[in-house]
Amino acid sequence: MASSVVGLVILFVFMESLPVLNSSTPSFFNPNEPWYPLEGKRGLLPMVAASVLCALGAIAIALPLGIASALFAQYYGYSALVTPYRWLLGLLAGIPSVVFGFWGLTVLVPLIAQYQPPGASLLAGVLILSLMILPTVALTAEAAFKAVPQSYLDGGHALGMKQSAIAFKILMPAARQGLIAGAVLAITRALGETMAVLMVTGNVVAMPASLFDPVRTLTSNIALEMAYAMNDHRASLFFSGFVLTLLVALLVCIVHQREPAHS
Repeated sequence: MASSVVGLVILFVFMESLPVLNSSTPSFFNPNEPWYPLEGKRGLLPMVAASVLCALGAIAIALPLGIASALFAQYYGYSALVTPYRWLLGLLAGIPSVVFGFWGLTVLVPLIAQYQPPGASLLAGVLILSLMILPTVALTAEAAFKAVPQSYLDGGHALGMKQSAIAFKILMPAARQGLIAGAVLAITRALGETMAVLMVTGNVVAMPASLFDPVRTLTSNIALEMAYAMNDHRASLFFSGFVLTLLVALLVCIVHQREPAHS
């Protein structure tokens, strides 16, 4: 049932994109094409790049931090510290994205601007997203560690392995599939995040040359322009949503193809 609903949503988005897909000169991925949809210029490549770079940068920060914190909670931490840690993670996971965006706009962006104006940038988006997906990574990693049979760890102790060796040579390899699933879940959330990213990235449609350049992601573009978009402009926004869906689907397919090799 759920897959049928997802399929219908994807089909609807694709059908709404057809007016521009049937155009005689599609130029969505032309690197020299700007984004002026009312003039027939529909270059999506800078926004695709911004979305992917924000998501990859965020997971590069959140993944090691989340796994390390899950190891601490599951394997090293004292109960007096683990309980408030889990409470804080739950609180962080429940904060609305607009609150993250407001904090980023009033604190993080001015802080970055002190070193490299204008502050609203790809870096701000990466940092905000990494904070938002950190609970997802940490909680799924902890669940993956809990699923490892205790006999694996007992075997390591019986062999005289140190605690750190057991954690890195037994626990983490055994929990690999759960860690990968958590990373995929976090990346898909980062790709789909809208409000917080919209508030801190500067919303300039241009290919970023550095972390300090302002950018606009696909989701931000849809949120900004959908309210007044008509005809081909509206269809172009639907196509950008379809591209975002394909990015997520491609990521999931890559992970599923790798699963048999690691099982």
